[in-house]
Amino acid sequence: MEYQQQSHRPRSVATAHTGMSRRSSIASRQSQLIKKNTGPFELRPSDILIERFSAWKRLVKNLITYFEGIADIESNTAKELGKLGGVIQVPFREGNQFLGEGGVQDIFYGVRERTRLIADHHANLAKTVEGSIVQHLQKLHTEVKAHIKNIQQDTGKLAASVAKERAISTKMITDLASSITMLKNTPMGVHAKEDPWYTNSLVARQLQKQVHEENALQKSIIIMQQNSEHFEEGVVRAIQMAWQTFDEWNARASVSVQETWATMGQLMRSVAPTTEWIAFASRSEYLLDPETPLRNPMTINYPGKDDPSVIPVHQGILERKKRYTKTYKESFYVLTPAGYLHEYPSSDLSKHPLPELSLFLPECTLGAPTNPHARSHKFHIEGKKSIGGEVGQKSGLFALDASYTFRARSHDEMLEWWNDCKQLSKVYLTASEPFDRSGPVPAAVRAAGYVEEDDEDYEDEEEEDEEEEGSSRTAQQQQQLERSSAPNGPPQLGAAVQGAGGEVPAYSAPARGSGVEVGSNGYALEKKGGEGSGSGSRSPAPS
Repeated sequence: MEYQQQSHRPRSVATAHTGMSRRSSIASRQSQLIKKNTGPFELRPSDILIERFSAWKRLVKNLITYFEGIADIESNTAKELGKLGGVIQVPFREGNQFLGEGGVQDIFYGVRERTRLIADHHANLAKTVEGSIVQHLQKLHTEVKAHIKNIQQDTGKLAASVAKERAISTKMITDLASSITMLKNTPMGVHAKEDPWYTNSLVARQLQKQVHEENALQKSIIIMQQNSEHFEEGVVRAIQMAWQTFDEWNARASVSVQETWATMGQLMRSVAPTTEWIAFASRSEYLLDPETPLRNPMTINYPGKDDPSVIPVHQGILERKKRYTKTYKESFYVLTPAGYLHEYPSSDLSKHPLPELSLFLPECTLGAPTNPHARSHKFHIEGKKSIGGEVGQKSGLFALDASYTFRARSHDEMLEWWNDCKQLSKVYLTASEPFDRSGPVPAAVRAAGYVEEDDEDYEDEEEEDEEEEGSSRTAQQQQQLERSSAPNGPPQLGAAVQGAGGEVPAYSAPARGSGVEVGSNGYALEKKGGEGSGSGSRSPAPS
């Protein structure tokens, strides 16, 4: 490289120089060439060319690997598209659902065939790259290797010969110097072969031979440089031709693929969206007529719909008193012919299909209703609640007393509920006729010791306490009457607990002089066992 740069340096030419100056410049240039040719690296000039074309060999190898990868990609793309085309199975298995011709099935036929056609385009491009471009580059790679080998063989042998001749010349010149020295020091001891003239003739012939080898090496290097220049030009042209071939085939394949995709799009748009449905509706016998009227939920009929046992006896809004907070909660209640009083959060049973409370009235006691003059219109229901069961259901091992207070909005509404519950309850209670307490004197007596603003609260509490005590006392009396009057079984449903003639029976104290001793509590005293007869029965005292 240094030799080329120096050989191409422009010579400075001045118009004032004479011919002698021009000759001296030429001589100086030749001396520089001589010094350059005797440099340390001058004997191996082929190494520079070898390194350069070794680099070209690696570049060609990289291109070969690149195009082999493109061929693999195109080949794999062709395989995957072939598999993709096999996914579409035509004719359809559901052939009775679609048209045989002129419908979606024709579109799928075209999609499958054109997908395979695109796969063929990719496969052809892969074959072209593998069979033409890659092989062309592999041949070029072989030529570059051969060129490197030629450089090594031609210039390498000449360089080795020059090095050998230089070594011989160096030895002969050393022998010439020794002969001259020996002649000067011991002229009588010089042999024929040590004669300086003879040694000098050998040196002259050797140097001429060396010069011939040097010239041959120089000519060989120049020729190899020129050949390498043309060879490198051929390498570049071969790479450009390979890429041009790939570009043409790739463009041709891309155009074919794009045209195929465009054809598939046109085929997909060729069928109207309603074609298949119109054909399906025309041959189907089970599609509904759009004019078919809708079903009316109000006309639903089924067996047992009008049975008396499914028609509620009474339904509406009631308020139930809470156990702990003593406040009233409004709910929707349904009284059924089976004897159940169901409680729902609202009248919309679709939102709340399950009742929150169910009372079985045939096993409960219905308390007496309040009088028309009371501030709140209430009635009570008492029964046994088994653990884990509803009120009135005696299915558990343990039964607890449960009492519920219901309040209506008006007295008439409360009486309607009470009368309907009375028909289904096991026992129901009636209230005695109240006396008039509305006079000013009873009111003043009741309000003694209270301020006027507390009268209403006191009256409400008093009425509730009286109602609860009256209902409990009446229930106890009713149970005693049941055990005394009907020992063989419980009373019939709807039986009222009353005295004879509808009045509460009166009890009279023993008459004076009857012989019955009466204690301080008003009850007759029972005599001890030894005071009477031997049988132990009581006998009246003598009058």
